[in-house]
Amino acid sequence: MALEEAVAGLSFHASPPRGSVLAGLHGSRLRGRGLDFAELRRYVAGDDLRQLDLRASLRYGKPYLRSYTEERDRPTLILADQRMSMYFGSVQAFKCAVAARLAAVTAWMSFHAGDRVGGIVFDDDGQRSVKPLRSRDRIRAFLAELVRANQGLSAQRPDRPRPQGLNAALRAAIAQSPHDSLICIVSDFFGADDDTLRSLRLLAVHNDVIAALIFDPMAQRMPSRGHLHVTQGELHLEIPVGRQHVRQPLENFFSGRLREVAELLRRSRVPLLSIDTAKDELTQLRRELGRQALGGRP
Repeated sequence: MALEEAVAGLSFHASPPRGSVLAGLHGSRLRGRGLDFAELRRYVAGDDLRQLDLRASLRYGKPYLRSYTEERDRPTLILADQRMSMYFGSVQAFKCAVAARLAAVTAWMSFHAGDRVGGIVFDDDGQRSVKPLRSRDRIRAFLAELVRANQGLSAQRPDRPRPQGLNAALRAAIAQSPHDSLICIVSDFFGADDDTLRSLRLLAVHNDVIAALIFDPMAQRMPSRGHLHVTQGELHLEIPVGRQHVRQPLENFFSGRLREVAELLRRSRVPLLSIDTAKDELTQLRRELGRQALGGRP
């Protein structure tokens, strides 16, 4: 709830500078709110000629324009991943914690933009949906589901990987958001496959879709010295990453998987925000949206 204070100046529809991930082709994918027809009126000097109504102008013999008003609100649906694949961190924070904070920031950004906010929290046991509504109580309900799922993660929890959970959440989003919604997916995209690609493309036909890929820095580069200690419940594994023949296959696997997911998201033509768990997520979000960092997380 306290993250509401951190969203000042943040917007998914800000004009990004050249070099931002939302620049060029990806940036054009964000439509913003829809437009409702307001009235047909006479042309006044300085009006935008692109709104000229040719049929009405010919009928009345004078230039007429169609004026529009922006929709007051629209639904925002946040898909927050809290599966066991997110229960991992090698430097500063676990992926599940970063995803939870980013989902909360996204909720407050949409709320302050005047939109209705809801979401789908999914873990290895299933998913829970909160229908979008413009209400602080509705955001509180969504965050409560998020906290419940996050606190349910534990090293002692039986590992029952559910790679199909991502696609199930995407199918639920398709059913709940037929058109004109903002869909924000916060996940490590474990289990992403061709079905994921099809669902993303289907969602993006009539909605704005943004994907936040949460990754641990180990996915880009493994430590080159010493030993890596991995724990999960009673399992404790010590990996001698200082040995090239041990480190290189692991590094190839993790970095290769990250590239595959990033490539899949690019093929879906969905704007991609890459969030590193070793860095402050708000600073990264401002950078990815094309804004300069204005301070860290409160």
